[in-house]
Amino acid sequence: MVKILFVCHGNICRSPMAEFVMKQIIRDEHERLETSGLHVTDFEIASAATSTEEIGNPVYPPAKRMLASHSIDCNGKTARQMTVRDYEYYDYIVLMDKNNLRNLRWILPASILEREGLGRDPRNQRKISLLMDYTSHPRDVADPWYTGDFTATWNDVNEGCRGLLNEILASKLQ
Repeated sequence: MVKILFVCHGNICRSPMAEFVMKQIIRDEHERLETSGLHVTDFEIASAATSTEEIGNPVYPPAKRMLASHSIDCNGKTARQMTVRDYEYYDYIVLMDKNNLRNLRWILPASILEREGLGRDPRNQRKISLLMDYTSHPRDVADPWYTGDFTATWNDVNEGCRGLLNEILASKLQ
């Protein structure tokens, strides 16, 4: 089982977009997965927030519309905050930006943060990474809450999720 948790500030824009985009990519890539010995059912994908601001709220309407324009349904998703239990459960904790890294210190004990090496080379971390570090252009995922540019976020999320899947498949072939 490959368990992935996408995390952003409020869990209403970027991380749910990543959650549902990754689920769609996994479904679309089922034949490629099988050549690596994986199946669609071998993935568990979710998303969460670093803050409590939006807990219980649905996906932000423009984000939901962007997903729907690509035939991706996110109905029923509501924001929740990441927990220490999530850290223990998921194999990959994939953050949208460096601010999310900073905010983890309010959620995770210092011992975990030290073990993860947060703030150092993201590729050397154990579970926690930034989504765009799986691309050829590492950067923060564009935040549409501030920019209003959901297309840029869509493009970043797609590129990052595809890069993450490539990384997962490469690690399974080793």
